[in-house]
Amino acid sequence: MPLTGRKVTILGAGIAGLAVAAALARRGAEVVVLERADAIREVGAGLQISPNGMAVLEALGLGPALAEHGVRARAVHLRDFRAGREVLRLDLSTGAGAYHFIHRADLVELLAGAARAAGVQIRLLHDVMGVAIERGRAQLTTAHGAQVSADLLIGADGLHSVVRGALNGMAAPDFTGQVAWRALVPATGPVAPVAQVFMGPGRHLVHYPLRGGELINIVGVEERETWADEGWNHDDAPVNLRRAFADFGAGVPELLARVTHVNLWGLFRHPVAARWHMGPAAILGDAAHPTLPFLAQGANMALEDAWVLAACLERHPDTETAFAAYQAERRPRTMKIVDMASKNARNYHLSSPPLRALAHTALRLGGALAPGGALKRFDWVYAHDVAARYPLTAAPMP
Repeated sequence: MPLTGRKVTILGAGIAGLAVAAALARRGAEVVVLERADAIREVGAGLQISPNGMAVLEALGLGPALAEHGVRARAVHLRDFRAGREVLRLDLSTGAGAYHFIHRADLVELLAGAARAAGVQIRLLHDVMGVAIERGRAQLTTAHGAQVSADLLIGADGLHSVVRGALNGMAAPDFTGQVAWRALVPATGPVAPVAQVFMGPGRHLVHYPLRGGELINIVGVEERETWADEGWNHDDAPVNLRRAFADFGAGVPELLARVTHVNLWGLFRHPVAARWHMGPAAILGDAAHPTLPFLAQGANMALEDAWVLAACLERHPDTETAFAAYQAERRPRTMKIVDMASKNARNYHLSSPPLRALAHTALRLGGALAPGGALKRFDWVYAHDVAARYPLTAAPMP
């Protein structure tokens, strides 16, 4: 049934929050998003949107905008770190669905525009520090001590979600023994629309183009015993990035020589939340299932969550039943994604030269004998279309 007149409060104006806000508003809900920052902005740099995430963006009417602001990805090249020899090419230009590279800030801006166009109110400078579930309502406490009551609350408030804490208690994450750098550099000429992945001992580096090829997004991951804080806003010296990948070839040192600003963060493994809902409150995205970046599915899972959560609220008039259906649909899939992302890191970082040579040879042979076989292994990820499974049935947007 349509959600006309249903009042929903969402914490967090990131990808998950804005996507679920737009999806709910398109179904008739009256949606308010509370964001702690003073503006809609997003740190970080590039994202990879695979067909499963693209399906949601198209259902939200953002397909043409993504094509305009992103780069249509044609392939992923896996390469040996030292000489840059190609190990495997994953062709993204065939089969159903499109893959795109897009700047995170551009995607957030597109989602904010879609949410506002659907009638969503986005209220800035609302830093919610506490959530209590009382008498069937969610009571929010802001950093200034103000009290806000919500009929229906959705926590899209990220890794350190106060809503997740209210539902599950706080759980300490485990350091993975890996840190990641992220940087952007201007392109100096035409850049192929492919992701280049250089795999080395205890390290790997990825780069791909953004904004029509004007920028190159760089992500480098290194295994180490000393950890860095979680979060993307910690500055580091570019020389540390260059030193970590000094023995990489195929143009990597020249690319890193152009880096003038870089962020460093520690990669931590968080458990998937046991409880995704209680009473009038539910969580999604990183608040429910933080994932490591080694499958490029964090943003895509947030988009899927948003669409399914909105659809379940539309289909089930009882909130508890809707939330239970949402968790039953999403938790098994996201747990599998989180596990696969963790395993991918080990595959990129083989330290033993004989083992790495053997693994790379197997990948080359497999790619030669069955060119589409490696990518087909991930059909369960990329071919999953929640927009088709849960089509929009409500009245038109306001």
